[in-house]
Amino acid sequence: MVKILFVCHGNICRSPMAEFVLKYMTQDRDDLYIASAATSTEEIGNGVHYGTVGILKKNGIPNPGHRAIQMKRADYDEYDYIIGMDEWNVRNILRITGGDPAGKVHKLLDFTERGGDIADPWYTHDFETTYRDVYEGCKALLEEL
Repeated sequence: MVKILFVCHGNICRSPMAEFVLKYMTQDRDDLYIASAATSTEEIGNGVHYGTVGILKKNGIPNPGHRAIQMKRADYDEYDYIIGMDEWNVRNILRITGGDPAGKVHKLLDFTERGGDIADPWYTHDFETTYRDVYEGCKALLEEL
């Protein structure tokens, strides 16, 4: 079983989007455990942002009952891949975990040829672009696996 944790700032936009996209892409597999979490406490307990819900629904991807949770230090031992959406997320992941001696921490777009950050639609209001980037990153991650 490969365990993957997607991480963003609040766990209401990008990381749950990646969680549900990858779950949808791999719904016929039982060798993956996929979850998401936040680096901050700002949105803990809140549901998925309506913009993320909308873009997932538009693309036929279910997102049942998600509530934002915060990443904890113990997650480093629990997961095989800890995937941030941007450089700021990665810095905060490393602060929470105390480092990355096993090389588990990545940015999602690092699995693609172009690399880079996935913009936060909380600020950009561009859920379409975020979805395209998340989809591309998840597809590349699957190829890596």
